[in-house]
Parts: sequence; C-alpha cells; structure tokens
Amino acid sequence: MTDSNDGVVFERLLLTGAAGGLGKVLRERLRPFTRILRLSDIADMAPAKGPHEEVVICDLADKQAVDRLVEGCDAVLHFGGVSTEHSFEDILGPNICGTYHIYEAARRHGVKRVVFASSNHVIGFYKQTETIDANAPRRPDGYYGLSKSYGEDLASFYFDRYGIETVSIRIGSSFPEPQNRRMMHTWLSYRDLTELLRCALTAPNVGHTVVYGMSDNDGVWWDNHLAQSLGFTPQDSSRPFRENVEAQPEPAADDPNRIYQGGAFTAQGPFER
Repeated sequence: MTDSNDGVVFERLLLTGAAGGLGKVLRERLRPFTRILRLSDIADMAPAKGPHEEVVICDLADKQAVDRLVEGCDAVLHFGGVSTEHSFEDILGPNICGTYHIYEAARRHGVKRVVFASSNHVIGFYKQTETIDANAPRRPDGYYGLSKSYGEDLASFYFDRYGIETVSIRIGSSFPEPQNRRMMHTWLSYRDLTELLRCALTAPNVGHTVVYGMSDNDGVWWDNHLAQSLGFTPQDSSRPFRENVEAQPEPAADDPNRIYQGGAFTAQGPFER
C-alpha cells in the first residue's frame, strides 16, 4: 500500500466473487483504490479491460489455486462463494473451505488486511421488533448464514493468531433500490457499499471489526456504531423509495418476511439428498 496525491492506493487488490451481482458492480467502483485489480470467480468473466485488471478463474475449494490467487496481493475483498441458501453440501466447498483457503493464503503470503463479505443472515433469526449491534450473539438463519458465521470466526482466529486484520461486513440488501418492505430496513446503496469498503480497507487498527452494511434507513434493526469507528457515514437512504414499496401488498402476519430479520431464509429447506 502506498500514498499518492489521490489518497491511499494499493498496488494490487484481489476481489473474489467478481462474476457475481455485487462483483460486477465493484469491478468499476474499486478501480480508484488500486493500481491493479485482480478479479476472480469460478464463473466466466469479461476479459481484462487493460493493464489495471487481472482476470483469474479460480475454484475457492481448490487450496493450491487459491494460494496462487492471493500471491502478490496487498489486501483481499472476499465476496466469493454461494450467495443464497442451499444444502450444506453445496455451501461447504466454496463458502467454508473456500474462506479457510483465503485466510491460509493470506497468512502464507503476508497479506495483512481482508474485507470479508459477511451477511445479515448471520443474525437472521432475530425478530424485526428487536434492535441489536454487532456484538449480539449470532443466530444464523440457514446453512448460508452458518457459513458466514464461520467466516467471522476465521477472521477472529487469524487476527488473534497471525495478526491478519479483517472487517467483516454483514451486508443487508445491496441492490439499485429496495424491493420490498424488509429491504426498506436492510438496504445498502452501491455508493454506500463502495465507501464502506474504502473505510474497511484503509482504517487503521481494525483488529477484527464486525459492522453492518446498511444505508441511512429509517426504522433500523441494527446499531451500527462500529461502522462509524471506521469513519463510515452513509450518504443514501431507502426513504425515497417508501411510497413505491408501501404500495405493495403487505405480507401476511405469519410470513417470515414480516417476522424475522433474515426474512425468507429462515424458512428455506431442509435440503434432502
């Protein structure tokens, strides 16, 4: 990491999950942060757009491939893995083994900062009537949430044992606009996500810090004071979308989207084989 007239610039950042929905958004938005952006996914991606990009196909479940992927990087933004609820067997390779492989590679190659894309599904079984902060006991709402909870434990362990610092961001709902009533509380704009990532990459002495990825919404369920300690101040809010969202039919009283912070994830499965 070096300083320039434009602020902090990394020589090479790694973004995993670059073919995913947020990965495609971040491919352009991360460009000002680094001289070279290394993009990785198991799925096909658009070719490198110039010398400032490196495109690498990598299976996170392949430890040796991940080791090669991380080599030469200054920091890692780990967005890779299965991003929706699936069977444990489907989650195991990319999300659980894959995150372990990222941290092992970071240890081996001296990477000292990871930004881990965790999820609100780590605490999905809290009721929407409750307000919690990042120190509340975790209540995962499915196998996906369990994998993200495990990732947060890995981040804590690798800081305590090896000094690798991590900001784990429990992303709410990052889309162009909130799609339903639940997302009015959990929405994270792309602009706020980008700024939160900048803060997570550059704030000093983060140890392992857990924050919520959310914009300045009304009726919040999450006390996000730890994000403020990183220097993050959200600029957007779900308020401008309220009229359109509230024109939708209200969920039934027993609908998980009306009861739990994790919404429908709390009711998916079991996944029989």
